[in-house]
Amino acid sequence: MTTQVQPLAGAEPAKIQALAAPALRLVSLDAFRGFVMFWIVGGSALMLGLQRLGGNPVVDTIVGQLRHTDWQGLRFYDLIWPAFMLMTGMSVPFSYAKRSLTQAHREIFCRVLRRCLVLFLLGSLRESIRGNAPYLVELSSALQPIAIAYFCAFLLVRRSWRFQAAVALSILAGYALLLMFVPAPGIPAGSYQRNANLVWYADIAVLGRALPEGWGTIISTIPTISTTILGLLFGRLLMSARPARDKIRIIGAVGVAGIALGWALNPLIPIIQKLWTTSYGLASAGWSCLMFLAFYWIIDVLGRGRWSFPFIVIGMNAVAIYMAGSIVPLRRIVGIFTGPMAASLGAFGVLFQAIAVLIVEWLILYWMYRRKIFLTA
Repeated sequence: MTTQVQPLAGAEPAKIQALAAPALRLVSLDAFRGFVMFWIVGGSALMLGLQRLGGNPVVDTIVGQLRHTDWQGLRFYDLIWPAFMLMTGMSVPFSYAKRSLTQAHREIFCRVLRRCLVLFLLGSLRESIRGNAPYLVELSSALQPIAIAYFCAFLLVRRSWRFQAAVALSILAGYALLLMFVPAPGIPAGSYQRNANLVWYADIAVLGRALPEGWGTIISTIPTISTTILGLLFGRLLMSARPARDKIRIIGAVGVAGIALGWALNPLIPIIQKLWTTSYGLASAGWSCLMFLAFYWIIDVLGRGRWSFPFIVIGMNAVAIYMAGSIVPLRRIVGIFTGPMAASLGAFGVLFQAIAVLIVEWLILYWMYRRKIFLTA
């Protein structure tokens, strides 16, 4: 069973026709967002606790995937950021169509601009607290790139899908050419070495600093927009009157093509998340598409979504729980009450504390969910 709403595909480039009825939330999108956020707020600690009980091949493999790749390569944890960029874009057509029923485009634009500014400042606040110093611009925080990409996606929401796709592809191609052919002082063109590449140099030149482990920020924010535009295209597709099987085929085909093309480019353009290289952008977007597709097929197409409720509760307040990890020392507070018991449990103590923190986090989010308190900036 799938929810059908008025299509955007047939809309004029300059104007999206308003829906005849308010657009329903895409349940699979909330569940997928919650699934991804779960690994940030407690899932990783949970798996580490299981590993402390005595590793086995399955647990060890999962734990290995819950760390960022040191430099070149791709693990599950490297897909979290692209997944959020994809979901950001997917939500734009649904939100725009719903608000178009009661608001003019200018009003929606002002709201989006305000939301982007709030997200950007929340990113500043989070990184300032984490770094114990004021950071107005810190694009390594997912919130700031999301704010920028979200605004760019909104600017394209009324354009044709062909124009949107052309912009996304142009960004990826232009970024690839930039890194391949533009040198920096003391750094040859086409260098992808840690702390010796154009992305790293741009951070030094603009911000006067660079992040440890070779993370790039200023230039590498640009290609994140392409993943968000891909989400924008999928949002249009999911709102269309196409049969569910066609939507599944298209999303699946794009996902497989992204992975294949990303790895095909890897010998020429290495897959490096910390630089968001074009090959990484393609491969990570491809995997993100396939992960979302699994949720969409099971929840919205097959109608089997009861199991996803815990993830939905997390996903509908993702910003709140993401910020809470920096503002509220919840782990320390829970540890005050669970620490003595955990100390007496031996190897099980780490898992016990991880479970306790996760339960407290989820119950807070559930309390907010029941009272319809949703922090969306």
